[in-house]
Amino acid sequence: QVQLVESGGGSVQAGGSLRLSCAASGYTSSGFTFSTDCMGWFRQAPGKEHEGVAGIDAYNGTKYAGSVKGRFTISKDNAKSTLYLTMNSLKPEDTAMYYCATAHLCSPLDLFVRNSYDYWGQGTQVTVSA
Repeated sequence: QVQLVESGGGSVQAGGSLRLSCAASGYTSSGFTFSTDCMGWFRQAPGKEHEGVAGIDAYNGTKYAGSVKGRFTISKDNAKSTLYLTMNSLKPEDTAMYYCATAHLCSPLDLFVRNSYDYWGQGTQVTVSA
């Protein structure tokens, strides 16, 4: 059973930066490897739809939501089994609970398809004030 634990959320002013981390464990017994999974960051703000923010596939191909492109960067450290989301130039509209997720046997075309993912973290809150 793969487990994901997010950290790094917090409260910042507009224009500030945060880096979210998602530490993965349990891959040894899963039969899959962290390096070959697709991974994604999603977010949900109160009263809004759950949305894909950034995704990375097994070949390190990346995808970003239009609203964060150029400001957010997704990356992964396979040696540490950790996924990151570096967020710069934060805006109040980035305020949300952020979740990481991992998908075995995924397609790069499905990076923002919620049902493609097998495991989810509990989330970390990001609050951006004006």
